[in-house]
Parts: sequence; C-alpha cells; structure tokens
Amino acid sequence: MTGEFTLSAPAVVLATGGIGANHEMVRRYWPERMGTPPSSMITGVPAYVDGRMLDIAAAAGVRLVNRDRMWHYTEGVVNWDPVWPRHAIRILPGPSSMWFDALGRRLPAPYLPGYDTLGTLRHLRTTPDIAGYDHSWFVLTQKIVEKEFALSGSEQNPDITSGRRSAFLRERLLSRGAPGPVEAFTTHGEDFVVADTLDELVARMNALTDAPPLDPALLRGQIEARDRQLAHPYSKDAQVQGIHNARRSLGDRIGRVATPHRILDPAAGPLIGVKLHVLTRKTLGGIQTDLGSRALDTHGEPIPGLYAVGEAAGFGGGGVHGYNVLEGTFLGGCIFSGRAAGRSLAGSL
Repeated sequence: MTGEFTLSAPAVVLATGGIGANHEMVRRYWPERMGTPPSSMITGVPAYVDGRMLDIAAAAGVRLVNRDRMWHYTEGVVNWDPVWPRHAIRILPGPSSMWFDALGRRLPAPYLPGYDTLGTLRHLRTTPDIAGYDHSWFVLTQKIVEKEFALSGSEQNPDITSGRRSAFLRERLLSRGAPGPVEAFTTHGEDFVVADTLDELVARMNALTDAPPLDPALLRGQIEARDRQLAHPYSKDAQVQGIHNARRSLGDRIGRVATPHRILDPAAGPLIGVKLHVLTRKTLGGIQTDLGSRALDTHGEPIPGLYAVGEAAGFGGGGVHGYNVLEGTFLGGCIFSGRAAGRSLAGSL
C-alpha cells in the first residue's frame, strides 16, 4: 500500500501496543521516581511498537493517561541473531549470579537476580555515582549458566515451544551443558566474556566498556566474602539465603537452581561475565477507556465507535496495573480489555 487513503468503518479498535521501540519517547515520559533515563538502551519489542498511534489518537481528541508508567528490564543483552531490527533479549536469571553495578560494587538486597525488576532499575538510575552509567554486570560460573539461565522469546526456548515433554526433559534436566540457545549466547553474544581466572575475566569485561575500569581486587573481595557464607548453615547473606530457600522446592532444585558452590571454585568454571543493559519493554499507561474498552475523550466521555485494547490502553483502562505489576500478568489485561471491546462492539452494531 502506497500513498494516502481513507478507510471508513462503523467501529475501530486500537491495538497498536506501547512505546518500547521509540527510545526518544521512552526518555520523554521517563518517570522522575525512576531517576535519570538511560542515554543508551536496547529494545525488547518489534520496531512497530513505536507509540505513533498513541500520538495520533491524542491529536484526534483521545485522552492519554499515566504515560510515565513503564516496565523495563535491567538484564538485557544484545541479540547476536536478531529476529527484527535492534532485537534484544532479556536474561531470565536464577538466584545465584552475582550482580555488580558499573563501578564493580555488589548490588544490595533486595536488588538480586530474579527479584524486583523495577526496584533494581530504580536503584541503578537513582544512585548518584552510578546513575550516569547505562550498564551493570553479572558474574557467574558455567555451572550456574547451565542450570539457571533462560532467555526471553519463544525462539530462545524451542524445548518449551515444541510442546513435547521429552524435549523439555532432555534439554533442561538430562543434557550436559547449557541449553542450546544459552550456549550460543555465551559463544557469540557481544555482552558475554568467558575466562578461567578472575583477573582475566575482569580484563575482558573492561574491554567491553569505556566506563571506569573494574578493579579485580574489589570484585575478588566481594566474591570471596560471598563464597565464605556458603560454609555457614545460617548464612546472613541475603542472596545465599535466597538460593537455599529456592532449592526447598523440588522443581527448582531439579530444574532451575544450581547446587550452591563457590564462584571461584575452579571445578565450577569457567567464569562468565555478562554486561547488562536496560531493555525497553512494556507500557503501563496509554489510552484511557471505560469498562467496555471504549476510548474516552479529554472530557472523559466515550468516543463513538472507537475502542482501545491491550498495551495501547495500558493493558486495560489506561493504567490497570498501577505503577508496578506482577511478572506474567500482562496477558490477562490484554484478554480482559479485548473481551470487553468485543462485547461492547457487538452490542453497538
């Protein structure tokens, strides 16, 4: 289709998604409570999720609300084999990797792998001496990456998307080494470095950034302090406690959480360092709607024949999740708002 055209319809449903691929718009509406917006981000949504339709809707008289409510990730990595332009991936980590800021300081609890995503983002963007840097670091072992690393995206989890239990059991529980897609990232991913010694690892990590170089002695002291806590059955280290608590679940112990071990144990190696970026993802605000998913005008009145659903409507109503959200609950808002729009639309025609 080329050129301009006009299409008329008795009803229009806007389901155009959020703003994650438009970094300028993300920065424009970046919430003050989350500190300074990153100058460099990577993208976790397709290029067409650019917020353009939200601005078009606003120009047509639609009310947009809560545009500063966003959900971005702190564990993003550049995709070595992208599906779409600038396609990046989020690491879905287990609890055992050590997390360091851009200056090489271990992140404090509760900002631990797999815990509070937005809390960690706020910590990294509001702590004065690190807010100017757009990356952080994982340091882990081969044993941890084999058991605990998963990657976002259906193409990164063929054993799950195949629908075959045998594929899942073979890849996640019975095979030696990391799952194929994870192993490919450790080999080809530009944010991954591997080394046999910590000094060598830190040197390779420093080669990935122009930020002040990480101090091997600083990292070693923190890693050794964490490693010593493994010898205590009543460890006071919050992350070590979390590892032990996670392994109380049989499913996590078998398929998700690595056996506790010292990071600097050569038998658990090699060591792996991962440079982590802020990954743009979901929009929690957008077009304001009523309970029938009808788009509202600037006076709060329904606009005849116009509906908004899914992320374009903040997953329902323009802010159904509030400022935060439980991971895995976004689909529910899409189903709810789509169902409401379908019922309202059917009743109006």
